[in-house]
Amino acid sequence: MSAPADQISDLYERNAARYDADRGKSLAERAWLDRFRSAMPTGGAILDLGCGSGEPIARYMIESGHALTGVDSSASLIALCRDRFPDSDWRIGDMRKLDLGGRFEGIIAWDSFFHLRPDDQRAMFAVFQAHAAPGAALMFTSGPAAAEVIGEYRGEPLYHSSLDPSEYRDLLEGHGFQVLRHVVEDPDCGGHTIWLAKFSGKA
Repeated sequence: MSAPADQISDLYERNAARYDADRGKSLAERAWLDRFRSAMPTGGAILDLGCGSGEPIARYMIESGHALTGVDSSASLIALCRDRFPDSDWRIGDMRKLDLGGRFEGIIAWDSFFHLRPDDQRAMFAVFQAHAAPGAALMFTSGPAAAEVIGEYRGEPLYHSSLDPSEYRDLLEGHGFQVLRHVVEDPDCGGHTIWLAKFSGKA
């Protein structure tokens, strides 16, 4: 049997409808989404990595007037996005291999990036950099400290990992991003650990 870290895409694909229902439509992340939008150029295009079913985060961005490109490895979740928001750009794909040939004013990886193995997370900073326009905002969630953790979803093992906060800072700075805000286990956002950074345009 494959390791839980290799089963993330299949787990979400098998449970797409359940995940959509479980995720709900409430927007506990709104304050952070507004900080993200304030950090990026006004009205800029957004790249949503691990966009899920498009609700509620992508919906909020689209309804706020942003052009949005969403990427997720689950074909069933992307189908829900296309049905709900047919005017946006939805891609089935692996964020680790992403090469869209374009740059965005905002990049968000909320509750998705932390499903990658540590080495895959390290490699993602080059992907962020390659898709960031000058002045772009980047926001992602991580764990509070370096660890690999096996959680559970619908009775199946669910993999998460995190680097040490000092390594995230080094990776961000090494790829041209300045940390604007970092909150560990934010009690006002469901205990999420959140990073918000801005791209200078040079590393």
